[in-house]
Amino acid sequence: MSDLALHRAYHWEKTRPSDIWFTQPMGNGVVRELSFAEAMDEARRMATHLISLDLPPKSQIALFSKNSAWWILADLAIWMAGHVSVPLYPTLAADTIGQILEHSESKLIFIGKLDDYESMAPGIPDDLPAITLPLSPTTPHPTWANIIGETEPLQESPLRDPDEMATIVYTSGSTGVPKGVMLGFGSMASCVAEVQNVISIGKGDRMLSYLPLAHVLERFLVETATLIYGFHVFFAESLDTFVDDLKRARPTFFASVPRLWQKFQLGVFQKMPPKKLNLLLKIPILNKVIAKKVLGGLGLDAVRYAISGSAPIPAALIDWYRALGLELLEAYGMSENFCYSHCTRPGDVKVGFVGTAQDGVECRLSDAGEILVKSPGSMLGYFKAEQLTQDAFTEDGFLKTGDRGEIDSGGRLRITGRVKELFKTSKGKYVAPAPIENKLLLSNHVEMACVSGSGQPAPFGMVVLSEEARAASADSARRAEIGTALDAHRAEINTKLDHHEQLMFLTVIGDAWTIENGKLTPTMKLKRNAIEDEYAGLVDGWYDEGQKVLWHG
Repeated sequence: MSDLALHRAYHWEKTRPSDIWFTQPMGNGVVRELSFAEAMDEARRMATHLISLDLPPKSQIALFSKNSAWWILADLAIWMAGHVSVPLYPTLAADTIGQILEHSESKLIFIGKLDDYESMAPGIPDDLPAITLPLSPTTPHPTWANIIGETEPLQESPLRDPDEMATIVYTSGSTGVPKGVMLGFGSMASCVAEVQNVISIGKGDRMLSYLPLAHVLERFLVETATLIYGFHVFFAESLDTFVDDLKRARPTFFASVPRLWQKFQLGVFQKMPPKKLNLLLKIPILNKVIAKKVLGGLGLDAVRYAISGSAPIPAALIDWYRALGLELLEAYGMSENFCYSHCTRPGDVKVGFVGTAQDGVECRLSDAGEILVKSPGSMLGYFKAEQLTQDAFTEDGFLKTGDRGEIDSGGRLRITGRVKELFKTSKGKYVAPAPIENKLLLSNHVEMACVSGSGQPAPFGMVVLSEEARAASADSARRAEIGTALDAHRAEINTKLDHHEQLMFLTVIGDAWTIENGKLTPTMKLKRNAIEDEYAGLVDGWYDEGQKVLWHG
C-alpha cells in the first residue's frame, strides 16, 4: 500500500528534497529550518542506529517530549526500524511515567524538550536505555546529534503493513488508570486521507504544532496529515512566545481546544473592550478592516480552516469568531478511533452540534442515549487488556464512546455530556453538568467551570476566574463588582434551565485548575473527580452559608 504515512514520507523526500518541511525555534531567537531531504536524512540515520541495537521485532519505544521536529523524526525512525512508538505526555507525573513504561514494555525511550524533567525523571527506570533529542534537558544519555553524526543513513525504504500496529497511545483519562490504545498504520492513514472530502489540504498549507503530539488530535491533524499531504509545519517555542510563533507561521489550517479559543478572545478584550469591538464590527465600512486587524494581531489572518475539538465550545464563542470572518468547525472523536468520527462542514455549521458523521463512519445512539460509533479509525484494542477491549465495543463492532448525545433530522450530532457524569440530587433528579458549564463559560470573568452537587438539594457551580478578573479581584471593590456580575450571570442561566438543574450558588476558586496540579488532563479537559475530591470536605459548609457567590482561596 503506497499511501501510508511512512510511505508518503519517502515520496516527499524524493519529489521535494529542498522544500522546507519543519521550522523549529531553538531558543534565544534562533530558528532552524529542515528540508524534506535534511529531515529524512536524520530519521534514516537514527533508524540505522535503532536497527543496530538488535531489539526484538516490533518492540515498543517510548517518546517523551514536548512538540518538536525531532518528535516526528524519532517516530519515523522507530517505524523505519520496524518498531512501535509509545508517546508520553510531556506533563506526566513520575508515577504515571513509570506505570506506562512498565505496562507498555518499552525497550528504549527518547527524551526531548521538557519543562520539569527533574521531577519526572524518577519515573524512568535507571536500566532503560535512553536517547536525548535536540532541545532536551542535560542528561548522561547518548544524544541524537552524536548518534546521527556517527551513523550512516538507512539506504532501504522499509514498508509497513496496513494491519500492523503503529503506536500505543495511552489515554490521558479524566478518571482512572491510563489505557493503551493500539492504532494501526492503515487506519491512521485512511482517516487523514478521508478528510479531503470535507476540507482541502495540500502541500501549500501551513500549520503550527503546539497541542501535545502525544494526543491523537495533534497526531492526526499535524503529524499524520503532514506526512500524507506534505505541508509546512512550524513549532511553537513556549507559552511566552506563542503569539510570535503564530505570527511566524501564519497558519492556513489551525486547530485548538475551546479553552484556548476563549483565551484568544480574552486577550483581544484586554486591548479593546467587547462593547466597543462589537459596535465597530456592526459598522459596514469598518467591520472587515477591524476583523482583519484582530485576526492579524492573533496571527490567524491567513487561516482557511479553523477547528475546535477535544471538548464542547460555547455557542457564543463560535458566533464571536464568525463575526470576525473565522468559521470554527467543531470536530469530535476519541483516542479509540483516532479522532475520526464527526465534523462540521464549511458552510453547514449548526451551533451546539459537532456536525455529521465523517465519510465511512456509522453512528447511532443506544437506548440510554450513549453515542455508538463505527469508524475506519477504530483501535486494534487496548494493549494487554482483552476484557477491556471487548467491553469497549458492542457485539456488532460499534465503539461505546461513553458520551451522551442527540442526533437532529439532518444527521448532526450534539454532545450532551458523559454517561457517567450524570449525578443525582437529594431530590432524586438527574443533572447533566456539561451543558450548564458551557453556559457559565459565556461570562468574560470565567475561564473554567465545574458543576457539581451529587446528593445535595440542588446543583452548584465552581468557577475559576479569567486572569484579568483574578487580578482585579485583589481589590475589594472590584471583587464586589465581579461577585455581583457572577450572580447576575447565574440568575440569567437559571432562567434557561429546568427547576431541578438551577444553580443554588457559585463558588469562586482562587487557584487555577492546571495540568500540573492534576485538575486538568493534558488536553485541558476537567478532571472532574479530582476537582470534586479536592473540595468535598467544604461543600456542606458552602450550602450552609446561604450565599449566592462564595469565594474560596
